[in-house]
Amino acid sequence: MEDITLSAEQAAVFEAIETTRENIFVTGRAGTGKSTLLNHLSWNTSKQVVICAPTGVAALNVGGQTIHSLFRLPIGVIADHGIEQNADVRKLLNTIDTLVIDEVSMVNADLVDAINRSLRQARQRREEPFGGVQVVMFGDPYQLAPVPGDSDERAYFADNYRSMWFFDAKVWNDTSLRIFELGVIHRQHEEEFKFMLNAVRHGMVTAEIAQRLNETGARPAPVDDAITLATRNDTVNRINASSLAKLGGAAKTARAEVSGDFGGRAYPADENLELKVGARVMFLRNDGDQRWVNGTVGRVTRIDSTVRVEVDGTEHEVLPAVWEKIKYSYSASTKQLRREIVAEFTQFPLRLAWAVTIHKSQGKTYERAVIDLGQRSFAPGQTYVALSRITALDGLYLTRPLRPSDIIVDDNVRRFMSQAATVPGIAAS
Repeated sequence: MEDITLSAEQAAVFEAIETTRENIFVTGRAGTGKSTLLNHLSWNTSKQVVICAPTGVAALNVGGQTIHSLFRLPIGVIADHGIEQNADVRKLLNTIDTLVIDEVSMVNADLVDAINRSLRQARQRREEPFGGVQVVMFGDPYQLAPVPGDSDERAYFADNYRSMWFFDAKVWNDTSLRIFELGVIHRQHEEEFKFMLNAVRHGMVTAEIAQRLNETGARPAPVDDAITLATRNDTVNRINASSLAKLGGAAKTARAEVSGDFGGRAYPADENLELKVGARVMFLRNDGDQRWVNGTVGRVTRIDSTVRVEVDGTEHEVLPAVWEKIKYSYSASTKQLRREIVAEFTQFPLRLAWAVTIHKSQGKTYERAVIDLGQRSFAPGQTYVALSRITALDGLYLTRPLRPSDIIVDDNVRRFMSQAATVPGIAAS
C-alpha cells in the first residue's frame, strides 16, 4: 500500500467519494494534489473501483485501462450507433460500484455519453444514468483539452453538442455532477507567483503581471540545470540530440523489454534510450524510497548493467522499472473484479532532459525551466501548463516575451467553471 497523507481538503473529497453515490468531478489548479488523491483512492477505497483514462500513457500512469479497451468501444464518434457487448464485458460492467476517469478534460462529450449508454445497457438499468454506477472524474479543463477529430467529427459536434467538452455530454441533463475544486497548492509557495499563475489560468493577465513575468524570464538561462519546455516535438528532439552529441564518449543504448500486447506504440518511456555519461536525464516515476519523484532532473555518472544518476550532489543507482498494462475482468468464481496484468514494459525510468514537450511535462515539477513557446502557443491552457510546472518565480526563463495571444482560455471552460455553482444539477463544493 502507498503511504500517503491527505490534506484536509483531499480527505473531505475522499470521504464524499466513499460515503455517497454522487457523481463527482475533482478539479483544481496545477499542483493541488489531484494525482495524490487518485492514488490514495485506488489503494484505500472499500468500493469496487475501476480506473480508466483517455490515452494509453495516462492509463499506465494511474494503473488503469484505456476507456476504449475497457468498454470495447470503437475509435471515433459513436453517436447513436449500437454498442456491441459480449458476456464478459457485461459481467465486468455489472461489478463496478465506482468508475474513475482520469484526465477527463481530454474526454469528449460523445465518449461520455457512450460510457453512459454502455453502462445502462450492460446493467439493464436503461432509465438510470450510468446504469447506477457512481462516476468520479479527475482533471483540469484549464490544462488539457479534448483533441478535435477530422472535419466530419467537428461538424457532428457542432450539430449535436454545445461543445466537445465532457461537461456538455447529454447525460448531465439527467443527473447531477458535484464539483470539488482543490485549492491548496503544494507545488508553489510564493503568494505572488501563485497569484500570477491563477491569472494565466483564467486568462486574466494584466499588463503588470505580464511585465513581471517577462522581466523575470528575460535573464540568460543557466547552461547546466534548466530544462527547456517547448511546444513542438521537433524542437525537443533537436535540443536533446545536439546536447547529447556534444558530450564526449560513446552513447550506450538501453532497449526496453516489452512483453504481452501493448497495442500500438504508446510506451511510457523510450523504447531505445540513448545515454552517455554526463547526460541530463529526468525521472519518469516516483521512487518507492522517495529518493526522487516523477520530474526530478539529474546527471548520468556511470552506465553498466544499471545507471548511476547524480541528483543534488547525491549519486543513486537506478534500476529498470516495470510499467504494467492493466485489464479488468470478471471472475465467475469470486464474483469479483479481477485486475490482470496483460503486458509489461521494462525500461530505465529516465528520459533525456535538456528539453521536453509542454504536453509531456504535464504533472511534473521543476525548480528551473526555460519556456519555449516557439512562434506562438497554439493550444488552450498550454502556457499555463508550462509556467505552472515551475516551483518558484525565479526559476522562470523565457526564450521570448509572453504575448497576449499566448494566453488562451477556452470560453466553454470559462462558462462551465463559472456556472458550476449555479447550474441546476451542478454544485461546486
